[in-house]
Amino acid sequence: MELEGKVAIVTGGTRGIGKAIALDLAANGADVALNFRKSADLAEELAKTIRSMGRRALIVQADVSSFNDAQAMAQKVVDELGRIDILVNNAGMNWDGVVWKMTEEMWDRVIGVDLKGTFAYTRAVTPFLREQGSGKIVNITSINGLRGKFGQSNYSAAKAGVIGFTKACARELGRNNINVNAVAPGLIETDLVKEAPEKVREMALAEIVLERLGKPEEVAYVVTFLCTEKARHISGQVIQVDGGQYL
Repeated sequence: MELEGKVAIVTGGTRGIGKAIALDLAANGADVALNFRKSADLAEELAKTIRSMGRRALIVQADVSSFNDAQAMAQKVVDELGRIDILVNNAGMNWDGVVWKMTEEMWDRVIGVDLKGTFAYTRAVTPFLREQGSGKIVNITSINGLRGKFGQSNYSAAKAGVIGFTKACARELGRNNINVNAVAPGLIETDLVKEAPEKVREMALAEIVLERLGKPEEVAYVVTFLCTEKARHISGQVIQVDGGQYL
């Protein structure tokens, strides 16, 4: 297995795309650390699944928007699993509203989770990655960070920020043999999307040239590839997994 002996952190890894990423990394040999904020039962259930695959799993209660929580989790992973090789900044949220109705709370919460959280965990793990002279960081952004989305100025700004952050970090960390890339999904068939109004799903499908929603596993496969040595000469890139939704 290509990730045998590697240790990965996946933020927001208890459901949806994050869960698929955690499982695919484990299937390829990695031990996985997951954070949870409230859903301890979901985190423990996923950890049990990963352990049943013969991999180690660690769950940590941590708010991704907390700089201190990120620092503490990174140290706990090193203390208990021995090292960090991979960081997947997957945790994200949206709180939609047109800009003339958006509150400061709506803005701050989305920026805090989606953008500050990406910074906080990257800042927490990079000293360990630099010391060992290797590492892979994959940031989950969105096609709406590339094009903007009506009613999502906060989310689009955060995800566009993740793209700029990815490129800057790729420049800063390349000399330490650390690859930093981003994956930009389109509309993916998660539980939340399944519960969305039919009109929303129909509008998205009309944009997708493959005429179907993506599956969480299809994002996970790309993330895992970027974490392997097959992708060792790829850095600073944004890879869309959207079925041609944004062309």
